Amino acid sequence: MENSEKISLSGPEAPVELTGTLKRLLFHNEENGYTVLRLEPHAGPGGMPRRDGRPSLFKPDSVTCVGYMLKPQSGTQMRLKGRWVNNPRFGRQLAFDCAEEVLPATAESIRLYLCSGLISGVGEEMAGRIVKCFAEDTLRVLDEEPDRLLEVRGIGKKTLARIKADWTEHKCVRDLLFFLQPHGISAAYALRVYRVYGADALEIVKENPYRLAMDIRGIGFVTADAAARKLGFEPMHPLRIQAGVLYVLQKAADDGNVYLPREALTEEACAQLDVDAGALDEAVCALEREQRIVSEEMDGETGIYLRRFHHCEDKTAYYLQRLLHSPRSVLFSDPDALVKKTTSGMPFALAREQLDALHLVTRSKALVLTGGPGTGKTTIIKAIIRLFSDMRARVLLAAPTGRAAKRMADACAHDARTVHRLLEYSPKDDGFARNEDRPLACGLLVVDEASMMDCLLFYHLLKAVPLGATLVLVGDVHQLPSVGPGNVLADIIKAGVVPVAELTEIFRQASESEIICNAHLINQGIVPSLESNKNRLSDFYFIHQNDPEKAAEIMVDLVRNHIPRRFGLNPVDDIQVLTPMHKGAVGAGRMNALLQEALNPNGFEVRRGERAFRLHDKVMQLRNNYDKDVFNGDIGRIVHIDPHNRALSVNFDERVVPYEFSELDELVPAYAISIHKSQGSEYEAVVIPLMMQHYILLQRNLVYTGVTRGKKLVILVGEARALHMAVKNNKIRRRYTRLAMRLRPRALA
Repeated sequence: MENSEKISLSGPEAPVELTGTLKRLLFHNEENGYTVLRLEPHAGPGGMPRRDGRPSLFKPDSVTCVGYMLKPQSGTQMRLKGRWVNNPRFGRQLAFDCAEEVLPATAESIRLYLCSGLISGVGEEMAGRIVKCFAEDTLRVLDEEPDRLLEVRGIGKKTLARIKADWTEHKCVRDLLFFLQPHGISAAYALRVYRVYGADALEIVKENPYRLAMDIRGIGFVTADAAARKLGFEPMHPLRIQAGVLYVLQKAADDGNVYLPREALTEEACAQLDVDAGALDEAVCALEREQRIVSEEMDGETGIYLRRFHHCEDKTAYYLQRLLHSPRSVLFSDPDALVKKTTSGMPFALAREQLDALHLVTRSKALVLTGGPGTGKTTIIKAIIRLFSDMRARVLLAAPTGRAAKRMADACAHDARTVHRLLEYSPKDDGFARNEDRPLACGLLVVDEASMMDCLLFYHLLKAVPLGATLVLVGDVHQLPSVGPGNVLADIIKAGVVPVAELTEIFRQASESEIICNAHLINQGIVPSLESNKNRLSDFYFIHQNDPEKAAEIMVDLVRNHIPRRFGLNPVDDIQVLTPMHKGAVGAGRMNALLQEALNPNGFEVRRGERAFRLHDKVMQLRNNYDKDVFNGDIGRIVHIDPHNRALSVNFDERVVPYEFSELDELVPAYAISIHKSQGSEYEAVVIPLMMQHYILLQRNLVYTGVTRGKKLVILVGEARALHMAVKNNKIRRRYTRLAMRLRPRALA
């Protein structure tokens, strides 16, 4: 196929309104409402438009329409609003974003409507009897006097109850959709609203539209606020201000904070909502009474938490303290002798720091093992596994991401799982099967890349750790903190309640790598040499370029030509561009477009807003999707696109996962990704732009994290002063978290 073959999910044509009869339902997804149908438009004015946009007076053929709607039924009269799009295989289609059911008016159309499958057990014969009894008044009877259906032959009390239940549900969903669509809330979200609130959904939303932002995933404060304003809610309405407070706290959590100081919350919320501090204080008090937030003073500062974050942080401290004070199930009668026996069977001698760490784990219920690249963390993990295995203890290994777990399993020759799989997450129940009532069965639990765990995940992990087990947290505390709220590993170290084994010695083989040596220099605040020795092949290069546009061209050339030719690496599978930010000439957004065109220029294309997806593209999952068992940061390749069923498939580590086109918001092209998203992953080669236009994000831990992602090759492209600024900037933005304070020794309940 030619590159020009595209499906646009946001076509440029003028809006179209089409009224007709739903003749055939081709596809309907019960989960999200995605629908493909054939509509027979009504002839005459308001019917099938001609190509020039004017109505046609001739009887039209049926039209394929695609979009979102709830419970479509054949025979239903519909009014669809959308735009024409051209599908390369199936031709001209109407992509609708608003679907309204037009209730039938004549007796015959009402009969067809009732026997369309709308009401279970009402077929053609029963529908005919009902309409014969009530004629054009049938729908009013169903709405207002449904008990009169007992007048119809063959309808008893059981049948009446079933008809009333089905009709009530249909009416609730229909009315809800009619109400929500004009406010910019699609059928896909309307279905979620109905599932959360049930038959009372419409009344709940009308009474407090801000609950949409509080309770429904995917509907934000801005959307709910716009709907509320159309309903006449004033800017100073208490419900608006309360929802705004929750919105600001959630935004703070998205930025990594577990809570906000009262002053910071007041300043941010007042600016966001354009209200005064007095109104905000009233909103905070109301939310406290409703137990949606928690206000807590500690060390002279009042912190405002979303309730679940306060619970998680408080209970995390409790569970960790309880673990530390519980007797161990694996008893070492002579720890020194066992360490000696374990190390004597290893192929090489351990360094003093490594031996100290091994001795420490025999005397501790929990241990933090930290260190930079090349310091032997994996060697110690293997020694610890061997130590506990010799005591016939069950050993479990885990990591926050699939890639990190796979790397851990390969390095240690021992099964390792993601934390979610270890805790047996259930999408259906939206919870973990493993907890304090059903803990993990192990004597040792080792968690790698522990710096990636946010406060919520660590809370659920601690709940499931058996009291007698030993917990070992492995990570590099100098890397970027977790994407989610909290700073777990750093807080545990800061609290001083868990022994810490820090490895600093770089081993000889690792010391020969300029990647590792320069990573340690960066971590120490020393700018590495930027002049490469041209007489030998190195694994670390800096290419000077002050012009962002030219830097982008250089990076594309490196990925497409120079690195594959000189180092024998695959440009898509082995090379990863890591950027400090998403925007700008060398941001992830633009670099993805350039690299996609350079590495995968031809083929069928699906567009989602500004993103384009092609067969064989490298893509990344943007958020945890437990139903699909894919997680934030997972990278795969598109292996199949099915335009007829509007779906595509992505191969994640030899596991093919299907996506409907409606779910493409969860994916993004991944030729270039942010350094934050690269945590827990390693790549054969990384290319990193460093420009002064990124100055807001130029920090030491950012560059350090990016450099340590490369296994065989790291190339920095950009301005030397940008690298100097980043390496010298060790002022890490504070995350508001109190885990370290809570871990101070306290009485256990």
